[in-house]
Amino acid sequence: MNESPPVVLFDGDCSFCNATVRWTVARDPLARLRFAPLRSAAARRAVAAVDPHTDFEALPDALVLLDRDGVHTASTAVLRMTRHLRFPYPALSLALIVPRALRDAAYRVFARNRYRWFGRNDECPLPPPGFASRFLEDDA
Repeated sequence: MNESPPVVLFDGDCSFCNATVRWTVARDPLARLRFAPLRSAAARRAVAAVDPHTDFEALPDALVLLDRDGVHTASTAVLRMTRHLRFPYPALSLALIVPRALRDAAYRVFARNRYRWFGRNDECPLPPPGFASRFLEDDA
């Protein structure tokens, strides 16, 4: 995936996750990131392209980042994603120096409660106008 743009896989049923995608697209004016719902055929293909040994079914259901360095989950995915946004957001990636166990503990608390706090969509909503080109195609 060295030549491919980073891909953010997200929980299409999660209202917060969908809002995060819209927020991210607005702060990525160079269109560096691509997106796909985590439980889509496009996501499965993207993961296999980055690391064919990754167990797709074992990936967490919140957020995953695929980039030239591999498959990233939990807080690492979020912080690595900020590197692709406009200033000042790349500075957030400095939090990668915090031990992963601490970062991921906080991430898991948030991820576990996101439906209760922000709600759930009955289905993955369509991308807003102008965003469709940023989403991976789900057909083969």
